[in-house]
Amino acid sequence: MTQPATVEPAFLYVGGDPALDLVNTVDWTDRGIEAERLVDYGRLLQWAEGAGVIDAAGARRLRRAAIERPLAAAAALDYARRLRQALRDLFVAGNQDKAQAAALHRFNRFLAEAMERLELAPAGDSAGYRRSWRGKDDDPRSVLWPVIWSASSLLQSAELSRVRACAGDDCGWMYVDRSRNGLRRWCQMRTCGTREKTRRRRTADES
Repeated sequence: MTQPATVEPAFLYVGGDPALDLVNTVDWTDRGIEAERLVDYGRLLQWAEGAGVIDAAGARRLRRAAIERPLAAAAALDYARRLRQALRDLFVAGNQDKAQAAALHRFNRFLAEAMERLELAPAGDSAGYRRSWRGKDDDPRSVLWPVIWSASSLLQSAELSRVRACAGDDCGWMYVDRSRNGLRRWCQMRTCGTREKTRRRRTADES
């Protein structure tokens, strides 16, 4: 019996944080950005639901909002791509003073916009309160506010020193290295790791 072809999922969540998984919605090559996965607002919502930053009900509400306000949805998609670039620049900059200052300035603009919409709401079934976002049901950009919050938390955490860029050629995906020895090199062993091992074997055979 012929085995069915393996179908790659639309998005892979290997970053260990929604902010890094957003960075990983394109390939960062020496030639520039390739393999754009956020091709429209619907795909952005699909990514966000898979990343756990919105639930299915929230995604449905924002899809309806996007139909009613297509220009706002298109602007939100552009917003997502600009945020993705700002995050990539900031995480890559490290301690390079000038690059870090410029990247941090751009990210702080996103952060300030999101924080204007942050509020507390009753927790519902349990006592206490929960974080909520004003306008989350009708502003197409709201899908990104939890991502900005998560990025801010990661940037302030001890795990920042464990953020890595994949060593694979023409990849550039990022992840939090939570391996026991801290020596993870690949976004995924079965893709970039395997390709690198194949390249090394080919080089050894040719030498």
